[in-house]
Amino acid sequence: MSDLYPDLILGFMRLQDYPELARPEDLARWIETQIDQGCDTFDHADIYGHGECEKAFGDALRTNPALRNRLRVITKTDIVHASGDTVKHYRAEADYVSAAIDKALVNLNVEQIDTFLIHRPDPLMDAPSVGRALEDAVKAGKVARVGVSNFLPEQWRWLQANLDIPLVCNQSELSLRANEALSDGTMEAHLRDNLHWMAWSPLGGGALGEGALAKELERLTRETGLTATALAIAWLRMIPGQPTPVLGSMRQERIDQARAGLAATLPRTDWFALLEAARGVEVP
Repeated sequence: MSDLYPDLILGFMRLQDYPELARPEDLARWIETQIDQGCDTFDHADIYGHGECEKAFGDALRTNPALRNRLRVITKTDIVHASGDTVKHYRAEADYVSAAIDKALVNLNVEQIDTFLIHRPDPLMDAPSVGRALEDAVKAGKVARVGVSNFLPEQWRWLQANLDIPLVCNQSELSLRANEALSDGTMEAHLRDNLHWMAWSPLGGGALGEGALAKELERLTRETGLTATALAIAWLRMIPGQPTPVLGSMRQERIDQARAGLAATLPRTDWFALLEAARGVEVP
């Protein structure tokens, strides 16, 4: 793992699906286990569990404060869920972003957020003021780096044009099942703009075991001994720039399989065979 980009990021969006991790002591042990195995970066957002996932993480660190010096956290803001008569909307506003950073530091119980992201492109965003808010957070030591999530190239370029510090990453969907960005220039835009790709839903939202892709994965499992999860991660990591998978599962078995995929390299023909099976058509 490099200083900036880990090989694997563990996501906290589905924490509440794991009742065995509900107690702070149990979650702290899980976090420590992952760090000991080389996974030290954990992904959050202020909307995950309506804020409860960040708070649970912070409570876990309170039971073992020494973990704070061994881990890194990513978190995001600007999505506001529908509530009552209010529709779902975005708030990439300077004051809202600054307040979200302060709130995340308290909830997560950390002194600094490693990477802070604008969660979704907001068509009403005033980029100059949001850019200043992000710069101020970095200058104050509240945030080490900033990035975006689910942005298209011109969207991140507009924010970058209003920043004196670099955007370091874009966290967006990428997997065997969501591979359009490999053909429409989005991948090349990441590389040209030196924006690291953090790939959410790297296992295709659990849809790897369907159709022609499932059969191709079964063939490769027989030949290599790697699980479908490991193969999907190996496929992802061969993409130029080596996108970092943000794993949604918190099951140890799935994490171990993903880590096995990090160490594997597929023959080029097998990489394209998986792409063809996923798309259902031959490579043009």
